[in-house]
Amino acid sequence: MLRLNTETRKVQIKKAVLDIISNEGLSKLSTKNLAAKVGVSEGTIYRHFNSKKEILLSLVEDVYTNLVVNQKTIIKSDITPSIKLFTFLCKQIKYLINNKGVTILLLSEATHANDSDLKEKLLEILKAHKEMLKLIVEDGINKGMWDENLDCDAFVTLYMGIPAILNIELILNKGTFNHENFCNKMFTLLERILKM
Repeated sequence: MLRLNTETRKVQIKKAVLDIISNEGLSKLSTKNLAAKVGVSEGTIYRHFNSKKEILLSLVEDVYTNLVVNQKTIIKSDITPSIKLFTFLCKQIKYLINNKGVTILLLSEATHANDSDLKEKLLEILKAHKEMLKLIVEDGINKGMWDENLDCDAFVTLYMGIPAILNIELILNKGTFNHENFCNKMFTLLERILKM
């Protein structure tokens, strides 16, 4: 059996976790199923992660690093608020599609986990996304592009439902789902709301 370095093996394990969650559901996530998916023993899983919780926390940290931190560059850019919103939305959609299982993990663990560390990390991601969206919307309002009477908090809350809708679309339309069409439709809807 080929022995891989720790970082490579951790990436494989986390990818397998997302694959199991995406294709079989969170209930099928066990170390036995995970080890079989990666092609290693259960002991090997524990050599790289101390627990299932540690794997999930590492995945959530990846979401923060690979999505939230990258989204911050959009907020800091000089592009118009409308293009910022479109780019922000489409990058988020693309990330969630490329990392199938993340949405299920975030939504399921956020609502069902009794783990305070995991909830804290998930809340950090949620707060960061809300704050960034609010900055985009406020910028558009200040520049006269969008309705000054808009309730920013309500808009941001509505936006936060898009990952759940995306997940349903991915499940119901496997093989025929077009992320560019989805992104364009969601953006058109969001911009109509902003201009009301």
